[in-house]
Amino acid sequence: MSVVGSDGAGTWSLRAGAGALIARLKEFIADDSDHSVARRLASTAFFVRVFSAALIFVSQILLARWMGRYEFGIYVYVWTWVVLVGGLAPLGIAYSTQRFIPEYGARGDLDRLRGFLAGSRWLSFGLGTVAAGIGITLILALGDRVADHYRVPFLLAFACLPVFALSCAQDGIARSYNWFDIALIPGYVAQPLVILAIFATAYAAGLPTTAMTAMVATAAAIWSIVLAQHFLLEQRLANQVGPGPCRYEVVHWFKTALPIFLVDGFYFLLTYTDILVLQLYVGPEDVAVYYATTKTMALLAFIHFAVSAAFAHRFSRFHVAGDREKLEAYVVDAIRWTFWPSLVAAIALLALGKPILMLFGAGFADGYPLLFVLVLGLLARASIGPAERLLNMVGEQRICAVIYALAFTINLLLCFLLVPRLGLSGAALSTATALLVESSLLFVFTKRRIGLHVFFWRR
Repeated sequence: MSVVGSDGAGTWSLRAGAGALIARLKEFIADDSDHSVARRLASTAFFVRVFSAALIFVSQILLARWMGRYEFGIYVYVWTWVVLVGGLAPLGIAYSTQRFIPEYGARGDLDRLRGFLAGSRWLSFGLGTVAAGIGITLILALGDRVADHYRVPFLLAFACLPVFALSCAQDGIARSYNWFDIALIPGYVAQPLVILAIFATAYAAGLPTTAMTAMVATAAAIWSIVLAQHFLLEQRLANQVGPGPCRYEVVHWFKTALPIFLVDGFYFLLTYTDILVLQLYVGPEDVAVYYATTKTMALLAFIHFAVSAAFAHRFSRFHVAGDREKLEAYVVDAIRWTFWPSLVAAIALLALGKPILMLFGAGFADGYPLLFVLVLGLLARASIGPAERLLNMVGEQRICAVIYALAFTINLLLCFLLVPRLGLSGAALSTATALLVESSLLFVFTKRRIGLHVFFWRR
């Protein structure tokens, strides 16, 4: 009898615990307070990015195995230029969405809001087209001075720039309305799946598994996915904003966006300087190893991205409303949600880094020691949360641009100094040092300019 009674009590306890957990989950989902909404958004963005990171990681492993280190190194080097130029081409307009949309929405200025929603996308696409034309013209003009194995992949890559720039604007618009399905799934889930499907078909058909084949697959994927994202976003905006007159303030947009462009420009340069400089001193094989190593640490950057995507436009909203208390509380939450998951992920990646790199193929595990260097810079950035987004949203873009410019200059100089002597280790040391400098300066100037403590450890 006692045994039966004990089992019954245990079953009742489990049911009660499960019921309490479900009740708390329902309460969490139903809670529409700012903090709960931000946490749900950060969680959603985080899990989508984690899933996409796993998906992209698997696809890169397969591409590296099918293509080999040499062709894979060519492909990732060319694609790095697409990400860099495509991110810079909109001149900050694409990244000012989280500044203007909350501002126009809070004022109820639907005419300017509709004008910005349309104008920001057309301007981004047009500027991306100009960048593509310049890039293609430059490659053709240089002729034999561009190596044969780079020429066609570069031409295909630059053809992606118009829609790449458009996707940046569309992502920002979708995030501003908390539509993370439209913002994240097309670029981070659908696009790698389509690339992998096209390349796998080519591989199965016995076609050459070269960087050119990979770029054909990438171009087809990005054009189709971004256009599909455009139509989905149009439908959602039609229900959210509705038709009506549009008012365009292009000069005002650019005046506001150019400082953001400087911030993002130096941020992009800081992010990709190591790979671009490496190519000057090492072959595609070593570029492939370094790229695989940095992507192994990418989960840390994804955590930072997820929190920034959920919190950035709310920084702007509270700043415009003059709600200092909510702004400070949001900053504290953002830093905690950035640093502690990043620390856990860093420990896991350092423990599993070598076997993960071995999945890419022979020779990729040589990059394992670099993980211990790169993690220092990434944790330094995580320790202050999305401080750069905070500065941007409260009108301190210029000081943020100066900080990134200094960090980029340090990274560039150290790369030219250390890479010829230390190779891949020199690139990793340069990047980690630049990130430490950047994070320290962001902490100091955020404290001085807006009086907020942006560090994970506080009294």
